[in-house]
Amino acid sequence: MPVPAVIASAAENYRFNSDSLPKMLDDLTPEEWLRRPGDAANHAAWIVGHMIWTRAMILRSLGADWHQPWLNGFARGSTVQDPSAYPSKETLLASWREVSGILAGALENAREEALAQPAAQGPPSADGKVSGVVNFLAIHETYHLGQVSYLRAWMGHKGLMG
Repeated sequence: MPVPAVIASAAENYRFNSDSLPKMLDDLTPEEWLRRPGDAANHAAWIVGHMIWTRAMILRSLGADWHQPWLNGFARGSTVQDPSAYPSKETLLASWREVSGILAGALENAREEALAQPAAQGPPSADGKVSGVVNFLAIHETYHLGQVSYLRAWMGHKGLMG
């Protein structure tokens, strides 16, 4: 079943991000995974966990459910904790792959009626509907992918996109 037109661009962004994020993280050491450029900045572990949390939120808005016990530590507004509070790089990347597959299926099977429902309080929606939330969160996620790209460069790693 094709992705509904109202979220087709967002679905393509999610697919691109699903493939790109692991490549950006592959060569980071465990120390780099938790390295921050300043006290007000997040590290890669938090950013990835937050992106996973956001994908779980999208799934809920589409009527699906996916959860991990550590997920709420990455909710909007949560702060960076002691490094021992975070799942390992391997756990986060395995969760990324898992939630990405579920999200791809949910987007392909999204019903127009569900996307046309009023958006719940929370993330912005340009059209006031679930479809607007799905579209906004694709932009939000790509913003965080850019943060990971910045962290790579800040730590001296080669960029992946030129």
